[in-house]
Amino acid sequence: MPNAEKIAKVAALRDRIQDAEALLLTEYRGLSVHDATELRRALSEQARFAIVKNTLMVRAAADAGVAELEALLDGPTAVAFVQGDVVATAKKVVDAAKRFPALVIKGGYLDGKVLSAAEAQSLATLESREVMLSRVAGMLKGEMTRAASMFQAIQGRFLGVLEAYREKLPGEEVHDATLPAAEAESAAEAEPAGGATTDNEPDVQPQGEPEGEPEGEPEGDKE
Repeated sequence: MPNAEKIAKVAALRDRIQDAEALLLTEYRGLSVHDATELRRALSEQARFAIVKNTLMVRAAADAGVAELEALLDGPTAVAFVQGDVVATAKKVVDAAKRFPALVIKGGYLDGKVLSAAEAQSLATLESREVMLSRVAGMLKGEMTRAASMFQAIQGRFLGVLEAYREKLPGEEVHDATLPAAEAESAAEAEPAGGATTDNEPDVQPQGEPEGEPEGEPEGDKE
């Protein structure tokens, strides 16, 4: 019956498997402590590289729902629990395998699939996340530039049509406005001839009783 220490180790491995983006399994037979430490430091930004015991790893994988990993757990095993860029980690592991012949890639696990040794190594040939994001950003920038150019061209054509329409409208407005202006001017010229007085005509006295004449004789003067 497993003791509490083994149960805790299995639980810890299970949590690492579940939290990892991917797993890269290697055989480290003959790898020195110095080389293993150097590899662990090289992978520290993207993954946690740890030597595991196969029996505990089998149980942890089963608890995590990836019992298929048991086929790769043969011989001394060190696992890279990838928490960052999978491709960048695979490149570093492959480079380390070239520098340290004792390090052999056995396989991996990614997106619910167990990878063979060849498939795990092929991850190193892919472009890293940074390169892919840079390319996507470049494509988006190019699309935005083309969209902006198209918008400016459409806007320019629209403004050209609007300007042509504006240049046409004032001529029609002036043509229509000259008629009432001419009529007003003619009426102003004709008004003095019919209604205004001239200096040669005498002033017309308003009709009514003469100013200054009394209506009757004063009563005191009658004798």
